[in-house]
Amino acid sequence: MSTEIKIEPSWKKVLSEEFEKGYFINLRDFLKFEKQNGQLIYPPGNKIFAAFNNTPFEQVKVVILGQDPYHGPGQANGLCFSVSDGIRQPPSLQNIFKEISVDMGMEIPVSGNLEPWTKQGVLLLNAILTVRANTPASHQNKGWEQFTDEVIRTLSAKRSGIVFILWGKYAQQKEVLIDTFKHFILKAPHPSPFSAHTGFMGCKHFSQTNAILVQQKLEPIDWSI
Repeated sequence: MSTEIKIEPSWKKVLSEEFEKGYFINLRDFLKFEKQNGQLIYPPGNKIFAAFNNTPFEQVKVVILGQDPYHGPGQANGLCFSVSDGIRQPPSLQNIFKEISVDMGMEIPVSGNLEPWTKQGVLLLNAILTVRANTPASHQNKGWEQFTDEVIRTLSAKRSGIVFILWGKYAQQKEVLIDTFKHFILKAPHPSPFSAHTGFMGCKHFSQTNAILVQQKLEPIDWSI
């Protein structure tokens, strides 16, 4: 069964056992059932594993954790907080760009496509990798969380010196999966309009991340788009 999963080879190697487990088989059956019943699922099938395909396992330097994909037409592109070129930036992403602008002195970009970050080692990981159109959290508790928890555990166990950026309570619950002696964790409120003013704005996570990377003699991230 694992040979059917189209995911970047280094990730397939470290996650191969997950694709054989009962929960993952059930998850695939659920997604097939959704499609057979005419449900529109985001992101498109070829982008479900985009975070992994863009950022090979050994190249991960930073992990930003989101919850589930955007559920509006054309928004989700398989990278947390990111939207495809030409799609209006959602409010949380607008706040992320505002913080980068203040923190790093960069202009706010026109595009909301964060793919340039992924090519530099930023894994933009949603805890849930699919969603039914116009129905937020509709694929919650179907197996994705078990899979992405294992992704975090595997990164924690097999790598060192990764910066994990956890915005909001949901993401911060994942801290228990991370070896804090081997890795770095940055926490702040979620960038959504409901909470950004309570400490996300001004968190300086982008400059802090680069300082940590430079300290480890790694290339800093160019946060411009």
